[in-house]
Amino acid sequence: MVNKEIQQVPLTLSVDLQQLISPQQAWHYQIIPAFKNETELCFFVSSQGDYTEKKEELQLILGKSIQFEFVPQEKIGVALNKFYRQHDLNGKVLKFSSENSNRFLERLLEEAKSLGSSDIHIEIYAEKARIRIRIDGVLVERYKLDKQEYPALVNQIKIKSNLDIAEKRLPQDGRMTLNQLQSKLELRVSILPTLYGEKIVLRLLSNDATNIDINHLGFEKRQLEDFLLGTKKSFGLVLISGPTGSGKTTTLYATLKILNEEKTNILTIEDPIEYTLEGINQVQLKESIGLTFSKALKTFLRQDPDIIMLGEIRDAETAQMAVRAALTGHLVLSTIHTNSAWATISRLIEMGIPAYLLANTLNISMAQRLVRKLCVHCKQEVTEFEGLKIPTPLKLDFPTSHFISVGCEHCYYTGFSGRTAIYEVLCLDEELTHMVRENDHRIEPYFEKNEIKNLVHSAWRLYLNGVTTFKEIYPILIN
Repeated sequence: MVNKEIQQVPLTLSVDLQQLISPQQAWHYQIIPAFKNETELCFFVSSQGDYTEKKEELQLILGKSIQFEFVPQEKIGVALNKFYRQHDLNGKVLKFSSENSNRFLERLLEEAKSLGSSDIHIEIYAEKARIRIRIDGVLVERYKLDKQEYPALVNQIKIKSNLDIAEKRLPQDGRMTLNQLQSKLELRVSILPTLYGEKIVLRLLSNDATNIDINHLGFEKRQLEDFLLGTKKSFGLVLISGPTGSGKTTTLYATLKILNEEKTNILTIEDPIEYTLEGINQVQLKESIGLTFSKALKTFLRQDPDIIMLGEIRDAETAQMAVRAALTGHLVLSTIHTNSAWATISRLIEMGIPAYLLANTLNISMAQRLVRKLCVHCKQEVTEFEGLKIPTPLKLDFPTSHFISVGCEHCYYTGFSGRTAIYEVLCLDEELTHMVRENDHRIEPYFEKNEIKNLVHSAWRLYLNGVTTFKEIYPILIN
């Protein structure tokens, strides 16, 4: 008999319950854990079908008495797609122990890669330890660990990253390479001592930039034309701004892919090297031995480069070296942390770069963000705008309808599938060059007169076109 109360609400599942069975077991038996105690396990199952044999098999496999709670079949389907995304883990429940630490780590990385995760967070607190993974920019808790066995996992990661297992008081950074699933997986490792132990973040790095296409990143037609115009010059600065995780490196490598020719000498200094591209000479930053951005750049100028890519302009010395390299006939591409394309110019002037030098060397100043895209299979158009309010200073036209996230099996019931970049592109023309030289901050009239879209208008376009939601772009509207 179907439980009428459960029928009215979606099934929820804690991480503890989720770890009771593997994704393969959940899909094979069409079951969702409901609750557990020392002697008994209860599962939600569909009200359709005979579960007598499955009950006997599960009691044998799990070693406990099995009970079933009947719910509609559609709720089982939703929960399976949401909590048990299918991936190849050989049909076993992913649990950590000191005896299987090596295999656990490999399978965890396999899962993260198959789900399109960018980062894995391994954390310890007063009473528990957990693992979260970042998918489409959002952290999702996946596993809980035994606190007593947490140090064994930390040591396993340190060993594979060639880090000091005895050092627990200071932060450590390393790199890990694993060959699995017929491919090589590169990871950047960051270890931070916290109150209850060491927190680890593993950044999954892409191995190959050959599949990156600048036409598919999210540029509007005019933005792409302006950006490419600045990159085709034989010298000057091309700067991309945005917070961590906004896709700046991907945009840089999509650009380098276009500029990478047999006749061109391209050098990069990065921290870390996130992509590899044949024909480009890449250098890994190593501040511990004095190999900084500014020192590498000094050496680069003696390597007869045509194009130089700096992973990031972090300080005044690096900024001055970048401008010097651009002045001496090199095309320099880099990133910087500012809120907008125009703020990049102000930041460089604050770093001590004379405005007249910046005006003569800057080709392009661009800002970008990443926005989650609505799942095309389930997004729903509505005419209600309850709780939606445009921030007061912004002059934006409200639509008559908009799209909201719903969730389906294609997007694992998140309502979103993938991300796209939005851009704000300033290509320095004669008027803008004069404004930079005179340190004139009245940029809004220039944007309006030249019909240049800033980040707010680029984000609003995605919302109007039903690509994303108001909630997703709201942080951009209020910045």
